[in-house]
Amino acid sequence: MRGLIDRKGELFAYLIDGTLFTLDDQPTGRIAGEFVVDMRGNKIWRIVGDAVYALDGMESIGYFGAARTPSESS
Repeated sequence: MRGLIDRKGELFAYLIDGTLFTLDDQPTGRIAGEFVVDMRGNKIWRIVGDAVYALDGMESIGYFGAARTPSESS
């Protein structure tokens, strides 16, 4: 599991096996190559390393934190 952290340092989503979930445990997107896509496959963000950027320009959305096991997250 990897958290998706916003620019203020707050967790707002998490990634498990390539699927992005909200903090309410709802699947909201997935990783497709160098992009985060919604559940319909539409590109919503670009991934560069661990950083996540908006598609229109290089506005930072946040970054993926280090991988953790579920027991480390509690």
